[in-house]
Amino acid sequence: MILASLTDASLRQRLAEGDLVVRAGPFGYRIKSTLPPIADGLRVLYADYPLADPASFADFSLVMEPGAGIHRWWRPQVRFSTDGFYPFEPLPQSHAYPQLEWAMNWCVSTRAHQYLMLHAAVVERNGFAAVLAAPPGSGKSTLCAGLVHRGWRLLSDEIALVSLDGASITPAVRPISLKNKSIEVIGAFVPGAVFSRTTHGTSKGSVTHMKIPVSALDRMGETAVPRWVIFPKYVADAPAELVQRPRGHSVLELGSNSFNYTLLGLTGFEALTALVGASDCYQFSYGRLDDAVALFDRLADAALTEAPR
Repeated sequence: MILASLTDASLRQRLAEGDLVVRAGPFGYRIKSTLPPIADGLRVLYADYPLADPASFADFSLVMEPGAGIHRWWRPQVRFSTDGFYPFEPLPQSHAYPQLEWAMNWCVSTRAHQYLMLHAAVVERNGFAAVLAAPPGSGKSTLCAGLVHRGWRLLSDEIALVSLDGASITPAVRPISLKNKSIEVIGAFVPGAVFSRTTHGTSKGSVTHMKIPVSALDRMGETAVPRWVIFPKYVADAPAELVQRPRGHSVLELGSNSFNYTLLGLTGFEALTALVGASDCYQFSYGRLDDAVALFDRLADAALTEAPR
């Protein structure tokens, strides 16, 4: 069963009772909420996701509830809790849907230590994965969204799940987060793209989430082999250009942007060095998405003719 098979009334009932368990990649998310923006956002973005039996085990339980006390009515707020713990400060209730997505990220990044977790997007073509690692504002998610709608498979927009031997990356397929100018850029680049309602005034500015292709969901049980580690940077009017960078520097930068590299200790170091050792590492600048996609396509095509590593 997929979420789209539920009527609006059934979806609201499951959410109210905590019986909605969404499968996304290797994880099950149990979501409980009576807030309309949660149901609306899930209906738009998760329509094609499989649902688990309400009585089945879920990796993460998320409760999105109205604010306490007067903030149920006056300047209404939303609060996220998991297993009785409230890790975030309350937010305006108009931010309920993006907070759900941030809460899902938080659950994975703080608990899924069976993987080395990197703050990076991952896309795949021809069986090879490109890890896109960059700080906020670098154009990473914009590039990821553009590639995903030009023949590349999405594995993740936010969290790369690397096996502890560094040999494979597991999909964690969820909607792609876009902010500020990226929303307009991708809206023009992908005619017919489906977005959640844009939320303004968040700590990240204006935020929306984009529905991902069904083809990525159909293959969410299929891992990919790491082939490239790329640090993208949007530069207005710049040509698409790759510059090779030392693997040692790439290990240091990826490690500093990992959610659990230090926690994993030697295991994390070995996983990260194996990942980088199997990958070509580049700094990448681009000013136009069409040019960026064309360059990535050439990389993927060239990998098919190169000797196995």
